Order: sequence, then C-alpha cells, then structure tokens
Amino acid sequence: MPAVLVDETTVPARADFRAALRDSSSVGLAMIPLGLAFGLLVVHAGLDWWWATAFTALIYAGSLEFLLIGLVVAAAPLAQVAVTALLVNFRHVFYALSFPLHRVRSRIGKVYSTYALTDEVYALSTGPAAREWSGRRILWLQVLLQFYWVAGGTMGALFGALVPFRLDGLDFALTALFVVLAIDAYRARRGIPVPALAMVCALVSALLFPDQMLPVALGLFTACLLASRISLRKKTSDA
Repeated sequence: MPAVLVDETTVPARADFRAALRDSSSVGLAMIPLGLAFGLLVVHAGLDWWWATAFTALIYAGSLEFLLIGLVVAAAPLAQVAVTALLVNFRHVFYALSFPLHRVRSRIGKVYSTYALTDEVYALSTGPAAREWSGRRILWLQVLLQFYWVAGGTMGALFGALVPFRLDGLDFALTALFVVLAIDAYRARRGIPVPALAMVCALVSALLFPDQMLPVALGLFTACLLASRISLRKKTSDA
C-alpha cells in the first residue's frame, strides 16, 4: 500500500508537535530512565558530569555512547574509536534505505534528520501507522527523543555525583529498551520468520565468533535478508 503524504500547509505546526509528543511518549518514558542510567555510569567511571551532556547532545548514538565511556576512560586511540563507531553504527546504512527522509523538505531539516536517525526513530517512523506522517512530524519526533535522552543523561550524571556507591546492572537498560522495541515491531507486523532468523544469526555468531558476535550477527542477518529478497523477486518475476 503506497504512503499517503500529508500536505504540511494544511496541518498546523502545533498539531504536528502534539502528534509527535504522543508518538514519542512511550519510547520517551524508556529513554529518560535509560539516560539516567547512562549519566550514572559516566560519573561512576570517573568522568565529570558534563561528559554525559556532551555525549548525549553531540554523539547521540545510544549503544556507542555506552561503549565510549570505557574507551574515553582508557584513552583509547582515535583509530580504535573510529572502528568501533563504524561497526556499532553500520546498521544505519540500511536504515537509510527505507527511512522517509524524502518527506523532510528543508535542507537543514534533512541534515538534522540524518544525524538524529536512531533505532527508536526508525522503529517509530517506518511502521504502518507512520505512512501518513509529514516531514515536520518526523522532525519533531526526533527533536523530542533527543531531548529526552539529553535530559535523562544530564540529570543522571548530576544525581550520580551525589551517590557515593556504584549501582551495578545499569548497562542492561539499553538491552531492555531494544527488547521493548523488538516486541513493538513484532506486534505491528506479526511476522515470525524475521525475528526467528535474527535469533538464529545471533546464536550462530555467539557460538562461532564470540569475540565479534555483534558485527558478525549483523552481517549474517543482512546477507540472509538480501538473499530472501532476491529469491522473492525471482519467484515474482517467474510467476
């Protein structure tokens, strides 16, 4: 079913903002405590509180930010940081193939929308319910989600400076958020093969390449999806 684009000139800006506020509410409720956890980890790693604000506002890359805490503390070489960022965020290349960037009209908006493309934004803006969203609504969604993340990270860092003891297990908050997003995506599409394929790829990678599990699993999963797509197109053309 083709997307039905909304003419932004007929929709008030406030209406798009209110709609984006509703769209971001469920994920935002998860991003704020996740940001709090991130901020706590930053100060408990020995960094000043403002590092949390800098990470969340400038880098804004979720899982990469958690990894960067250890890399910054260890004063890792820039080459190692660059390779880590490439491997962790390489999935965004595939996000761009179906992300509705064409709905965003202004050049500045396109630049920010590209920068602020996260897992949460992609999951929300590419679902069936988002086919009629305007570019302005997508931009407001991205602005709000980044605001939740920056606010949570900053508050967590400021609070963490007052907490004398270390809280263990906070790094699992990011994994928990991805689990919630995966459940929401399944509920929207109700498809078993793709989640099952992702699980098989993860298990195979964990058994054969435990030290490089994530990049190998992502590469294997992508290859399987491409093979499935090519096979489906071939069957359609032969029919």
